Amino acid sequence: MPTATVPSTAPLRTGPPSTLVVPPLGRPAVTDAPEDLSPNTTAPESISLGSLVDNTPDTRDRFVDFLRALSIAVVILWHWVFSITQWSTDNDSLIMPNPIGGVPGLWAATWLLQIMPVFFLVGGYANLAGLDGMTAANADIRPTWRAFVAKRLHRLGKPVGLYVGLWVIGEIVAHALVPGYRGVTTWGMVVFVPLWFLGVYVSVVLLAPFTARLHHRAPWHTLGGLVAGIALADAARFGLGIERAGLLTSALVWVFVHQLGYFWRDGSLVRCGRRALVAVAGGGMLALVLLTTFGPYPRSMVSVTGEGSNMFPTTACIAALAVFQLGVAMLVRPAATRWLQRRRVWSFTVAVNAVAMTVFCWHMTALVAAIAVYEWVGFTLGTEADAAWWAQRPLWLVLPGVFLAALVALFARFELPTPSSRARRSRPNLRSPAESAAEVTG
Repeated sequence: MPTATVPSTAPLRTGPPSTLVVPPLGRPAVTDAPEDLSPNTTAPESISLGSLVDNTPDTRDRFVDFLRALSIAVVILWHWVFSITQWSTDNDSLIMPNPIGGVPGLWAATWLLQIMPVFFLVGGYANLAGLDGMTAANADIRPTWRAFVAKRLHRLGKPVGLYVGLWVIGEIVAHALVPGYRGVTTWGMVVFVPLWFLGVYVSVVLLAPFTARLHHRAPWHTLGGLVAGIALADAARFGLGIERAGLLTSALVWVFVHQLGYFWRDGSLVRCGRRALVAVAGGGMLALVLLTTFGPYPRSMVSVTGEGSNMFPTTACIAALAVFQLGVAMLVRPAATRWLQRRRVWSFTVAVNAVAMTVFCWHMTALVAAIAVYEWVGFTLGTEADAAWWAQRPLWLVLPGVFLAALVALFARFELPTPSSRARRSRPNLRSPAESAAEVTG
């Protein structure tokens, strides 16, 4: 993996050698004070994982970084291990049902394992940190929408663009060289599962300057307005049969979840006592119980064959799930933060975040490659969650993992900073630690 060239924000202490070099994930403190960089400040040509870990400020909320890595890992494991990936009945395309409907009570696991809300919670924290950082660095100038969006989407652009571009090129070549090739849009749309998720996240990033302004002016009124909008849209969909209202609910739910992250970033949740956090978690769970018991919602937070879906169109249940998961996260945060002080644990967290988008973009491609090999040697994909299927779960962790490791080795360099980006970022007084902190979770 090539050396990442990044600016220095503090003299580097000597850390143990490391062969993994990562982008600037651990440098910044989660504060609002501008960096004190003189015009003569120079950046090192590279920074090692060890140096990055050594220079993590004590004020940094490491749990934010950990949750981002965890949320991506859980999504990948769900797709690889807990999906009954198979060919459709006409053998035309790959589909990915899950065993939730066939195992009594397994739906309860989705109240923790449906972890997309956690990613958006952390995203809200990160985006508010980015806006605060830009404001702190230029106190007399309000950050423009264009500047913020360009900065926040910079990290997504390269890995996602590379992923889409290579698939387009591969499809063109396959159609030209393979007679009768059906195309990935026919046989393997599962490859592009990451794109819908990223599309939704980009949408809330585009709205962040406006939602953050609303949060600063009237945080609780803004949150209450979103809750009311979600309730009305779901009532229109389920009560009046207006299916298109589900699109409005979907948008409002993810903005609501993202907005919850602002309350973490501004310290409101951190200052809460344990009883208040138990009330947050308990309130979210109670809402989930009531909605799924007396409302028109399925109990599973992931799609189940033959049942409705809470994920798309996104329902009020996901909003309640986010509140529950936020309460749980804040309750375990003190213990988790102490655990993340361990060097190995924090080093692993930093390393995963360094290539998070590359891993996320390519994990379904790795699964398809694993399926190709599996079938090439003569095996057949299982279609039911029977004993044989459960026994093979370790295989579907290891085999796609091998392919993903190779893909990350090839493409992670495009997620790492370039010398030109280092030069831009090393300009004095342009960035604050809070702004930099958002890079970890953006």
